[in-house]
Amino acid sequence: MTTRDERKAAVSAYRERKPVAGIYAIICGPSGQRWIGRALNLDTIQNRLWFTLRYGNCPHRSLQAAWNAHGQEAFTLEIIERLDEEALDYVRDRTLKDRLDHWRSLTVAEAI
Repeated sequence: MTTRDERKAAVSAYRERKPVAGIYAIICGPSGQRWIGRALNLDTIQNRLWFTLRYGNCPHRSLQAAWNAHGQEAFTLEIIERLDEEALDYVRDRTLKDRLDHWRSLTVAEAI
């Protein structure tokens, strides 16, 4: 297999992968603050959030304030729960909402 063929195969595999939805937590080590959120694609959520935080565009004020005070190094993102693949979007969306509510009730965390 040539490098070109390998690249084509890798691109094809990337396009065919199915995103995994679920619940995640962002933790600020120094302050102990936690934020709980849901994502349709857990593989991309950290990159998206860190990007908005670095540029000061995060819509979640308390998260942005903690980021500004402590810096990127103080934050970690943990995957709390991965959902089974759902064929219907509305079932997946409802399940995500229910699971987010469940995790918020178990932890002292702000929803994002």
